[in-house]
Amino acid sequence: MANRTTRRTFIKHIGYAGAALPILMPPLVRGAAPSGTLRIAGIGVGGKGWGDITETSKSNAKVIAVCDVDERGRGRQAFEKFGSQGAATFNDWRQLLDKVHNDIDACTVSTPDHMHAPIAVSCMSLGKHVYVQKPLAHDVYEARQMRLIAAKNKVVTQMGNQGHSATGNKMLVQIIQSGTLGKIKVAHAWSNRPIWPQGIDRPAGSDPVPEGFDWDLWLGTAPERPFVGKTDKNGGVDSPYCPFKWRGFWDFGTGAQGDMACHIMDPVVWSLALGAPTQVWSEGPKPNSESYPKWSTIAYDFPGTQYTDGPIRLTWYDGGKMPDRPEGLPADRKMPDNGTLFIGEKGFMLTPHGSGPRLYPEADFGPEAYPKVVGDDHYMQWTNACLGNDKTTSHFDYAGPLTETVLLGNIALRFPGEKLAWNPEQLTFTNKPEANQYVRRTYRKGWEVDGLS
Repeated sequence: MANRTTRRTFIKHIGYAGAALPILMPPLVRGAAPSGTLRIAGIGVGGKGWGDITETSKSNAKVIAVCDVDERGRGRQAFEKFGSQGAATFNDWRQLLDKVHNDIDACTVSTPDHMHAPIAVSCMSLGKHVYVQKPLAHDVYEARQMRLIAAKNKVVTQMGNQGHSATGNKMLVQIIQSGTLGKIKVAHAWSNRPIWPQGIDRPAGSDPVPEGFDWDLWLGTAPERPFVGKTDKNGGVDSPYCPFKWRGFWDFGTGAQGDMACHIMDPVVWSLALGAPTQVWSEGPKPNSESYPKWSTIAYDFPGTQYTDGPIRLTWYDGGKMPDRPEGLPADRKMPDNGTLFIGEKGFMLTPHGSGPRLYPEADFGPEAYPKVVGDDHYMQWTNACLGNDKTTSHFDYAGPLTETVLLGNIALRFPGEKLAWNPEQLTFTNKPEANQYVRRTYRKGWEVDGLS
């Protein structure tokens, strides 16, 4: 590895390591890079992070540095490719920012959910544009702060819900907002997730940490716990936590809804111009203290908008649950595993996730009901916007409130059957004080970050 660090490394630029010190800002990079080439660092470059750093850098960009805590496994492909092209390699994102902040304009952040906000806020506080995987944050408070800090530092932002720029979602929004279905009465969104373990206890025991994997850095802001796992056949880590299975644990992931709702609830929130919900509640098994439940149904009540028939309810389903089959859906059409359903005054619209919308009854909606729209490259939209040549559409002014709504559902999971009244201005549940402890978590000592801790 070209660069390594320890927990005791002091990062003077980002109010880190327990003191929450004032941020000492280098010259900010808020517009196009002087060379016309965006200089990017990738933080978390395995799995989805590999796609994020390669896609955002495929044109008019250069990868300056990459970082991953799993040097021999998840990070190896990016280290080898970009390292051979001259990029610096790190296993600690704090040292990356300390060493190369003057050489980069922007960062992709594609770590487990619990580290999205600490890393992204540190990058934005240094004036770096950020592309952050969904969900934007682990906690509601983090999502709010990310939006505010992005605005304060005037950086270009994008959340990695690629469907927001896709043809199908853009067509759906135009259909709803054109009034083709009339006013919308109710909406549903669902996913077949989880496809990883949930409803489980903490893995027992402890094992030696594999060489090339930094467990302390992987834990980051989360409470300390022993490592459990082994080295896989490719030299990476095979653990009940990582890769991927961290999504099911409260400390690290955001469950089935966190994984998919920023994709699937997105076109509902967008098309209906929904603000914050007034209340949220869940049905399903009460989760334990370690992991999300195996399935859930979560209902949100929103104030009415110009596109709805008064106040409207959006219901989320996961773990094999989904809404009732709508009357009038042809017998040869199945309900998709992941999708949305809008019930309007003039009919209904069913949209499989990742596909285009279909209007029913089909006899009532001809080809003219489907507007011609062209999708965008979500990644290059961000890269070009950082260079001053475009605008992002899932910027944090939009993605922040969307993420807040999604994460409110995860809080409701802890209180099944209870309707939680939400005050978005105060970030407070007004009728359930016990729920407010989950709006904002406490970071592990030594991992505090200015603006979040």
